[in-house]
Amino acid sequence: MSANTTTLDVREDLRAGREPFAKILAAIAGLAAQENLLIIAPFEPAPLFHVLAKQGFAHASQQTATGDWQVLFSRNAAAAATTPAPQVMTSDRGRDAAQSGGIVDLDTRGLEPPQPLVTILEAIATLPPGAMLRARTDRRPMHLYAQLESRGFAGKSTGQADGGFITHIHRC
Repeated sequence: MSANTTTLDVREDLRAGREPFAKILAAIAGLAAQENLLIIAPFEPAPLFHVLAKQGFAHASQQTATGDWQVLFSRNAAAAATTPAPQVMTSDRGRDAAQSGGIVDLDTRGLEPPQPLVTILEAIATLPPGAMLRARTDRRPMHLYAQLESRGFAGKSTGQADGGFITHIHRC
């Protein structure tokens, strides 16, 4: 690898059940114009290809002799549009309300999978005691429910007139 390549090994995160998506996005955001990111993972992270392509990155992947994958992300000269960032805000009662049992709103509409799932899981990790998360998504978050349960949360989704969903999430 050249000197302008940052390496991020996410194998241990995945083995420990941690989502490395936020770590990957932080690494991408920290790259200078001519820097690349090399990700080492136990599988080929195909969903990541589309997400980072929207941020202007091309990829080249190869499987190693040990069965792991190395994926090199580099800036594409014809950079695509950036994926919108999720909108996070507390309810009308403000931040203090969230800390004392209020509602935290999270809008992940417009994000490509797996970003809504990862963003919601990151948000519940920092959810204040007694607070509820109200997540807005474009699709019913079918893969979210088992993840919530394994983390001690429960969620219920309701379809909206615009075709999206609102999922209310709380600690069990």
